[in-house]
Amino acid sequence: MTAELPATITRDAKFRIAFQPIINSSSGDVYAYHALVRGSNGEGAEAILAGVGPNQRAGFDRRCRIAAIRSAVAAGINRTRARLAVNIMPDAIDSPLRDGQQTIEMAQHFGMSPRRLMFEFGAHDALDPDRLTDVIKACRRCGFATTLDGFGVESNGADLLYKFAPDFIKLESGLVGGIAGSWSRRVIAENLVSLASDLRIKVIAEGVETAADMERMRGLGIEYFQGNFLCEPEVGAFPAFDESKLTASP
Repeated sequence: MTAELPATITRDAKFRIAFQPIINSSSGDVYAYHALVRGSNGEGAEAILAGVGPNQRAGFDRRCRIAAIRSAVAAGINRTRARLAVNIMPDAIDSPLRDGQQTIEMAQHFGMSPRRLMFEFGAHDALDPDRLTDVIKACRRCGFATTLDGFGVESNGADLLYKFAPDFIKLESGLVGGIAGSWSRRVIAENLVSLASDLRIKVIAEGVETAADMERMRGLGIEYFQGNFLCEPEVGAFPAFDESKLTASP
């Protein structure tokens, strides 16, 4: 059954969707395109979210999800093998399984396979453990991949991963940036990568800005990268990725 999508929900005049690739450095392919919310004047997601009231979060979360799927299909995701990574707000989801089923219908409505979706939520968010557990379980039942974002200097990585075991974790830009010249950052990253490996969780290094930082992260065994060094986000389209960046000298 295809969901009817009311115009009041699908309209996204106040924000746009930009895409930034997540690269598999081993294969040289785009593993996923991360959908990023941007304001009409280029504002980031945090600035837009600051204007969303507590009672509007569920509707905003749904609008962003629909806009991301619709924009990705328009950009040509069905002509690629890439996933679509979309940020969600678990605290705004009342019934995770019902929400997941509705998302399946959204994807089918726009002609995209739901199994290409991966959902990302922040490790630093004030998340209710029971709700987060229910959201991850529902995602798995629906065939979606999950990513826990925001692992860095201050994140309680072990506690979160032992409880929830997502498919991916993301190392935040505050940890990745400058790691080539920081012994303390390397130690923290090594510990997180080792823990994720033990739990069979893949690691994405986010916020890669230099060849030296990417090379250091690759030396830790990380295969997946996202950042402006590799490719800057582009509104409404999938930006071209220069594979030579993967072999650039530090």
